[in-house]
Amino acid sequence: MLDIADELYRWCGLGRPFAVATVVATGGSAPRQPGAALAVDGGGDAIGSVSGGCVEGAVYELCQEVLAAGPDAAAVLQHFGYSDEDAFAVGLTCGGEIDIFVQRIDPAVRPEVVAALAAAVSGEAAAVARVVAGPAELLGRALLVSEAGSGGGSASASDRSYAGSLGDDERDRTAAAETRALLAAGRTGTVVIGADGSRCGAPLTLLVEASVPPPRMLVFGAIDFTSALVRAGKFLGYHVTICDARPVFATARRFPEADEVVVDWPHRYLEAEARQRRLDGRTVVCVLTHDAKFDIPLLERALRLPLAYIGAMGSRRTHLARLDRLRDTGVTELDLARLHSPIGLDLGARTPEETALSIAAEIVAHSRGGSGAPLTGARTPIHHEPKPPSRRLGSPAA
Repeated sequence: MLDIADELYRWCGLGRPFAVATVVATGGSAPRQPGAALAVDGGGDAIGSVSGGCVEGAVYELCQEVLAAGPDAAAVLQHFGYSDEDAFAVGLTCGGEIDIFVQRIDPAVRPEVVAALAAAVSGEAAAVARVVAGPAELLGRALLVSEAGSGGGSASASDRSYAGSLGDDERDRTAAAETRALLAAGRTGTVVIGADGSRCGAPLTLLVEASVPPPRMLVFGAIDFTSALVRAGKFLGYHVTICDARPVFATARRFPEADEVVVDWPHRYLEAEARQRRLDGRTVVCVLTHDAKFDIPLLERALRLPLAYIGAMGSRRTHLARLDRLRDTGVTELDLARLHSPIGLDLGARTPEETALSIAAEIVAHSRGGSGAPLTGARTPIHHEPKPPSRRLGSPAA
């Protein structure tokens, strides 16, 4: 749902009720992941997608039915899967399976959902948990958990770290704790708690959708390849910062698509960002300077930080010399193994745009656990996201 927050929040501002269908669980080769959503308003306008086209029509009709049922409409959990008997029937002809949760949202009745949409639009860290499987009277109830730990909630003052309620104090506290854990990891997914708030007993399944600020891409070196990499980084959803110690090259005029252009020594800037806790496990660092006086002090510090990806441009000869210099500074072999150099995948790239594609592809492959090998003829999974248990939501546990 938060993936289409901009338009949904606009609908909320107009007081417009809508039905939203959200992917809750997937299996096989399902094209969209949990949290992907399709929404329909009273005028029949639709935004978003839950399957890349396979079951959009059926989900659209289901949204219209739920919306037409009025403010008291019951939420629906619907399963869609591949049909061997009729591959063109309603189902995922790609061979995947998805569970879709459809709920009517009236902005005045669901303020915690509106607040979650507002947080996503503004780039704030927050997560909303909705009951998607369990007792019928609880379906669709929601909690909002913010990073700052502020909000209303029905618990005691010391525990007021959420807004909304699932109808029971203990249930709220347990759900808030589980939601906070996923928010800290920046993840969207399902969690199962006991319906009474305990860690066991009758199951209650929550879909937790996390909204976090975009991950950061730090590009060191204001060179001709940098503009193309900035565009690739923005396309992938990164907040892109360029840093170079040379003021004549590091200008906003040369790199208008960057979010920030900083004139500073690379290692000094990285240290300052680390001290201010503006770097995290999603941050990627791309070193394009291939100049030892910039690279070595920068990489020495970067390789000791828990960053998602660190890559450096340069020839293989430059790479070998760089490794020797880094060893001389005390960088361990374990840390050196984290360095992607020469940066990028082997695409035969030559132009700045091709090189940026090569770097971006390596970042995606590294973050998702892909091999970078062609899918043609391969027996590896197409999607590398962790998959939930194969049993359908709401079915008895094994």
